Amino acid sequence: MAQKKSRQFSPDFRETAVREVVEKSRPVADVARDRGVTDQTIRNWLKQFQRTNSAAGTGLSLPERARMKELERRVREPEEENRFLGKSVAFFAKKRR
Repeated sequence: MAQKKSRQFSPDFRETAVREVVEKSRPVADVARDRGVTDQTIRNWLKQFQRTNSAAGTGLSLPERARMKELERRVREPEEENRFLGKSVAFFAKKRR
């Protein structure tokens, strides 16, 4: 009986796949299909990622962290717009004098 060899994946390959699931909220099955690995492989990488990153002390689960990143992005955009508008108002007020 032939024995299957387990494939080795680079840490970069693993991290990219996990980030697609965590940060982009893509389904595990879709990422696995796109990457040519099984669903369970991605789930194992997610568990490992969760173990190593929960040690960082955030205390948040993966979905909570993904949600927090999204909310931070949504807050950052209006703040940048406000800074730009403030600078443009100052520019035109200075020019008018």
